[in-house]
This record gives sequence, structure tokens and C-alpha cells, in this order.
Amino acid sequence: MSRRVVVVGHGMVGARVVEEIRRRDPDGERVTITVLGAEARHAYNRVLLSTVLAGGLRPAMVALPAVEGIDLRTGVAATAIDRAARVVHAEDGTTHPYDELVLATGCRAWLPPVDGLADAGGGDVPARGVSLFRDLDDCERILDAAVPGARIVVVGGGLLGVEAARGLAGRGVAVTLVHPRTHLMERQLDPGAGEVLSTALRELGVAVRCGVGAKAWDPDTGLDCDDGSRVAADAVVVAAGVRANTALAADAGLAVDRGILVDDRLATEDGRVHAVGDCARHAGAPGGLVQSGWEQAAVLADLLTGTDPAARYRGTRPVTRLKARGLDLAALGDPASGDEELRVSDPRRGRYGVLALRDDRVVGAVLMGLPDAAAMITGLYDSGAPAPADRLALLLGRALPGDASPAADPGRMPGDAVVCRCNSVSKNALVTAWRAGAHDVDALSRRTRAATGCGSCRDAVCGIRDWLAEADPPEPKVA
Repeated sequence: MSRRVVVVGHGMVGARVVEEIRRRDPDGERVTITVLGAEARHAYNRVLLSTVLAGGLRPAMVALPAVEGIDLRTGVAATAIDRAARVVHAEDGTTHPYDELVLATGCRAWLPPVDGLADAGGGDVPARGVSLFRDLDDCERILDAAVPGARIVVVGGGLLGVEAARGLAGRGVAVTLVHPRTHLMERQLDPGAGEVLSTALRELGVAVRCGVGAKAWDPDTGLDCDDGSRVAADAVVVAAGVRANTALAADAGLAVDRGILVDDRLATEDGRVHAVGDCARHAGAPGGLVQSGWEQAAVLADLLTGTDPAARYRGTRPVTRLKARGLDLAALGDPASGDEELRVSDPRRGRYGVLALRDDRVVGAVLMGLPDAAAMITGLYDSGAPAPADRLALLLGRALPGDASPAADPGRMPGDAVVCRCNSVSKNALVTAWRAGAHDVDALSRRTRAATGCGSCRDAVCGIRDWLAEADPPEPKVA
């Protein structure tokens, strides 16, 4: 008899759990799956919302592939878990018995306690002229306000805030980015990198104000700041952080501490209840990265289908990529953990780099405006291979001075180099897919999943496609 698995949440990670299970059990002989999704939409790639905002993609283009052979219920939220009876109750009155329960409830955007941001009715409902930036509905509301000449203030200078500000500026909107910290993206960047990023954004048309907090919002006058100034604006976009959706788990008596606590099996203290993605808290999972959620999904699918009972999630090596046209930024590892550091700064050209090594291995880096270096250093970080002796050449994106870099010449890229970190797709996997008939980027993506996560590797996939077309052209079709 097959095991009954109920997945609560139909976001990127919940959908990936289902996909991974069906890859291992395509006919449903071992596992039957019911999915409860609070959003009425089918699953979509939330990471690409900033690209939708910038006009690079239409909303329909971020939809994730549908998985056959499941009982999918969109627009139906789970309301309670009866762990003793092993049943999930849903808002439409239905009940769903389970043998294994997967919580993939994700996060919700945080609305800071600033006068005027919340609707007078209370709760986390935004007031008139205020939009959060978390889902497609939010994105569509922002786009309605983003007419050329509109004035929009973005509150929050983390990754999402920077992406939102850049996307809006590209649409001809007058954008002011307000951030209470001393520099942008302080979780990933040091002050030097933050200043270079601010300079680059200003050159792209964004007015950046760091060290300034939001005090009050009035849709008729704009945003009042805590330094006494006022930003005249027609609308405000809030990208001030997220909070894990843990209420369902907490109400069921599960341990919660800024996330649902899980072990290496992604299990809570109730071994039949698991949590993955942004709602889960695991010591080795960096927050806000889809890669960790997808790696967790693969481990959990191995366990739930019995494909690999020894599978364990040991953590994810963090790499953050900024997805904004005209800005190339990668931050990885912990630059403060090295015993050797190299630093270059060229703010006039928007270039900045910090490379940290320990025992000849890359342990951290911040790289802006240095795409070749980012590709090479990320590869070394992923593989744990020794760094070249010429550190400066490495930081400039050249393994040997005067040579073309592997990023510019895919032929020099090692076969085991990871091209798509979100989905752990190597150059060898792309070559194999090409030789199996996937001869364009979309086909390569469908076959390998490359460029279906954050999208930052799409240019690299295009480069490998072009290299393969020249080095190993497909045979012409015979009529």
C-alpha cells in the first residue's frame, strides 16, 4: 500500500518536493500526494518576480511546470493539524489524512510598524498606496502604479529592495530607496561593496538614502523619514524583510523558533511531520535562498519514497546573486573567516572585489562588476579545489594573466564545474543534454533545470550552448 503524503504549501519548494517525489516514483506506486496551496495560482518562480517587475518577463512566464499524478488543491489553505489522528483540516471543510506531512508554508512579507503603512482595519494589510513585494499579486499591484513619471519610494535596501528599485527605475519611474542601515545589503556586503552598489544604483537613476528610516506614510504627501525629511511619492513598496509562516506548526504543538525546527532528516520532533524551505529552521540552511529549499526537497523525496533511506540534509553553501539589469553582484561564504584576504576597488567603474581564503581554499568573496571572477571563484568555492597561486589574476577573472577566462571561454571550463547552483547542474550535464537532442536554451533548461531557479546562470547556459553548436553541431534532420 502506498504512503499518503500531504504537502501544505504550493510555492517553489513545495512544488519541488512533489516533483522530486514523482521523479523517483513516477507511477505513484509508493507515494500518493495531496497538495494544499493557499494561493489560487499554480506554483511559480518567486525568485524571478524582480525580473517581472523590470519588464524582462511576463507574469505567465514564471509559472513552474505542472506535475501529473497528484491531487492538487489551489486556493485551499490548511487550517489545523491533528497529529494524533494524522489529519490536516482545510478551510473548505475537507480533511486530509496523512502518513507523512510536509510543511512548505514559506514566509510572509513583514510590514514594519510605521505609521500609515498598515490599513486602518489592522493586521498586516497594506494601506492605500502601499505594496509589499512577495508574490505575483504584489508584483501586479506595483506594476499598476509604475507608470512613467510616477514617484515610488522603496523601503528596505536588502536584496529584494535593491532589485525592486532597479526594476522600477528601468520603467521610467522616479525611485527613492530608503534604508535604515549604513549601507545596502549589509547581510551580504561590507561597507565598501555597499557604497559601490549605491553608486551604481544612482547612476541607473535610483536616489539612494542610507542611514534613514521610514517614520510615517501619507498617500497624499509621501513618506516622512526619521531624519525630519520627506520623500514626495505616489506609492511605497515595502521590502523590509520576511517572517516564517509557523502558526500552523506552532498551533499543532511543534517546536518553533524563527522557523519550524528540523533535523537532518527535515523532520520535526514528530517524525511524521517535516518542514522544508523558508518556513523551516535548520542549522546549515542560510535564509532566503531557494537552493537550500530545493536541496532539502531532494533529500526529503529520497526519504519519503525509500529511494535512499540514508539521505540527510547537511546544509547549503551560501551564494547570493543580485538579479538586476546593469548590476552584477555575487556574495558567497564568509569573507571574515579567511586567514588570507585580497581586496580591489574601482568604484568609478562599479567594480569591487574581496576574496578570502583559508588553507588555500576559497571561504568567502564579494564580487561586483567582475562576472568572470565570480564564475571562477564560485566554482572553486563549490568544489573546494585549491585556488591558483596568482590571487590577483583570480580576483580579476583570469586564471593566468593574459588568458581568456573559463567564463568567457566555456571550452576551458572543467566538466564538473557547476553552472547552475540552484539545481546543481554541471557543464557535463548540459553537454549530455545537448548530445541527447536539447539544442536550444529552453530545451537545455527543460532537460536539466538549468536557469530555472534564480535565472542568473542563463547567460552561462547560452555561452555553453553557443560553444557546443560550434564544436559539436547537431546533425541535420533527414526529410
